[in-house]
Amino acid sequence: MASRRVAVTGIGMLSPLGLSREASWEAAKNGVSGIAGITRFDASAFSARIAGEVKGYDPSSVIEAKEVKKHDLYSQYSMSAAAEAWEDSGLAGASVPAERIGCVLGIGMGGLSSLEFYHEAYLKSGPRRISPFLIPRMISNMGPGNIAMFLNLKGVNFTITSACTSSTHAIGESMRLIRSGVQDVVLTGGAESTVCPMGIGGFCAMKALSTRNDEPERASRPFERDRDGFVLGEGSTVLVLEEMSQAEARGAKIYAEVKGYGASCDAYHMTAPSPDGEGARSCMQAALEDAELSPESISYVNAHGTSTSANDVTETLAIKEVFGTWAKGGLLVSSTKSMTGHLLGAAGAVEAGFMALSIRDQVVVPTINLENPEEGCDLDYVPHSARDVTLTHALSNSFGFGGTNASLVFSAV
Repeated sequence: MASRRVAVTGIGMLSPLGLSREASWEAAKNGVSGIAGITRFDASAFSARIAGEVKGYDPSSVIEAKEVKKHDLYSQYSMSAAAEAWEDSGLAGASVPAERIGCVLGIGMGGLSSLEFYHEAYLKSGPRRISPFLIPRMISNMGPGNIAMFLNLKGVNFTITSACTSSTHAIGESMRLIRSGVQDVVLTGGAESTVCPMGIGGFCAMKALSTRNDEPERASRPFERDRDGFVLGEGSTVLVLEEMSQAEARGAKIYAEVKGYGASCDAYHMTAPSPDGEGARSCMQAALEDAELSPESISYVNAHGTSTSANDVTETLAIKEVFGTWAKGGLLVSSTKSMTGHLLGAAGAVEAGFMALSIRDQVVVPTINLENPEEGCDLDYVPHSARDVTLTHALSNSFGFGGTNASLVFSAV
């Protein structure tokens, strides 16, 4: 079978910037920070007391009240995002067989807060306090599993767990499932909710988080000389990917085409990227080759841009090596993590959603809080304010612990 094209026909999003796709997108275009003091637990004993929490979320529009206790927050988020994406796609009224519709999500840490909660209950009151829902709430494959049960999707269903690259891998592998004819539609993206004592505490112990607690909205500072670490975020984004000719035949709204996908591994260090940017460079080149595009075809890179010394200079170096003179000749680069914080396994999904919306609206959203770029960070990072652009092809990066890397290319249709 000849390779088939893949369209994005639906987007659902919950993020620190808003409870829907358009609310999150409007905030991103306006350079709004979603970072604030932690409200979910008493964080006063922690060095980092800020996060990108999803604010004001109510699962009742999607999940019956009696059912909520069965789902960890990450899974609630994913079901809500999937419901929005499904409605947005218009597939509810289409005649696509359930067996031809899959669901593949990227989940980094799963139900960490559920494990934490019931472990504490066990220590206080013994094993009888452990809920029968602990395991289903905790395991990461219940993200796509619950979506499949909610929407009656009977195709491929699994989770990819590859740290901060999880949902970028999920989108890329979902594209391959459609290209190869295994599925006609895949709901894909990612979800994460680890703003809990063990999540915050674990990253604090690594000294990875920003401690700019008195200025939370200015704490996530990708490519900035005065940054001091990343900010933990949470949320979910689900994309509906669909075989292009099917989407066109039913008159679907098409945000963008998923044009290319590349993946690589540094094989270098547990938590640090290879300092020469080898893995980042390799996956970007692979994505361009898969898309059959030259570096000069790309107008915008949504950077991994974590606001850490480990990432920012290395990613910039890799971009300059891949794009050559074009890196400073017109290429725009920005990090939406400056506004959302770092959603770990869901980071690539929310950023992919922003990429598709960038192509729809022909705008590049900014890197906020960039005042004094780090030495070596000398590209156009679109500081402070969004820019209207002509955007035909764009690339998004994700890199994770264990040296795992992935890049996606999105194109206008």
